[in-house]
Amino acid sequence: MSDELVFYHNPMSRGRIVHWMLEEVGTPYEVRLLDFERGEHKAPDFLRINPMGKIPAIVHRGTVVTETAAICAYLADAFPAAGLAPPADSAARGKYYRWLFFASGCVEPAIVDRLFERPAPPQPGVIGYGTYEQTLDALENAIAPGPFLLGETFSAADVYVASSVGWAMMTKAIEPRAAFEAYHERCTARPAAQRIREQNERFAEQLKSRA
Repeated sequence: MSDELVFYHNPMSRGRIVHWMLEEVGTPYEVRLLDFERGEHKAPDFLRINPMGKIPAIVHRGTVVTETAAICAYLADAFPAAGLAPPADSAARGKYYRWLFFASGCVEPAIVDRLFERPAPPQPGVIGYGTYEQTLDALENAIAPGPFLLGETFSAADVYVASSVGWAMMTKAIEPRAAFEAYHERCTARPAAQRIREQNERFAEQLKSRA
């Protein structure tokens, strides 16, 4: 079976997280840009890949993977030489999973609810993340010791969490606490993060030129 890896992407989407992850992994991949303005993410060809019509998605060795956190976890395991996940039998594996999925299951819903000013339910336990304030405090406690979520070891969890923190601060969905700013700066100083910024600028120009 071919080792081909195809990445469905738009630079104005969560695809930026997977793009960063792919650059950290260091394996060759093909980028297929989908234009939101033209509705290419809802076209039949892409709906056969992801019936939700959402970006990002990857196809690797004939296997489709969607959902950003799942793609990050998959890539870390598919390419273990990159060292982006603790070994399966390591005690650190639990901590790694904990914060990777805390970011997708709690942090992102909490900040999106705050950004769109959705009313909180009368009982905090009704929603998975509890309260916005609890979620941010838990996040700060996780990243404050540093330098990364697993101490000295950078992982796929940091790709996801740092991306979420950066987006949330940019949109003012969270206050720029000192711990958040320092953590985001450390993570995005990595060469892979720098490369994807430059590449996404080019991708954005390519999409504009299609108009």
